[in-house]
Amino acid sequence: MTHPRDQIVETARSIYSRGLTHGSTGNLSVRSGDRIFITPTGSSLGTVQPDEIAEIDPDGTAITQCKPSKEAFIHAAILRIRPELGAVVHTHSTYATAVSCLPGLHPDSTLPPLTVYFEMRVGSLPLVPRFRPGDTTMTATIEKLAATNAAMLLQNHGPVAAGTTLQSALDTIEEIEHTAHIFLLTQAHSGRTTATIKDNR
Repeated sequence: MTHPRDQIVETARSIYSRGLTHGSTGNLSVRSGDRIFITPTGSSLGTVQPDEIAEIDPDGTAITQCKPSKEAFIHAAILRIRPELGAVVHTHSTYATAVSCLPGLHPDSTLPPLTVYFEMRVGSLPLVPRFRPGDTTMTATIEKLAATNAAMLLQNHGPVAAGTTLQSALDTIEEIEHTAHIFLLTQAHSGRTTATIKDNR
């Protein structure tokens, strides 16, 4: 069985090579027993190595010398609330992040179910109000939304998705990005203003 560190590195390379994140943005985690393996702070998903992967406990506290992502508390909160899930992926993918910057988004469902796969894999994509990256005061909001949603959109930031496996979490991230792209294309084609999004979701 592949070690969580190797799973993370393999998935990180895939995310980076396909442009789903850039620079040193994005982070991902895998739960294994009572530990959560997570990408380190300040790392690029394109170059991170297995021995650089950090470990945290269910409360988000680092338990190894490697410093975890400053957004480790988001991963811990989701996995704490959803014990049946085992992995979390957060990216700054272009189209989903663009949608997260639009005014007038419905807080309970930022994207309409334009494709059957979005409806099947994502359902609703609630909005997490804008917080500074690493601001742990958003923990309660994350926990509340995670109780009924496996994915969410951080305002002016990007998508977060959880799954039973790292691959299933990544599949959800990709579906969000694909639907966000379609959404922006159809909005531009229809000539709608962003102010109408809330009433026409």
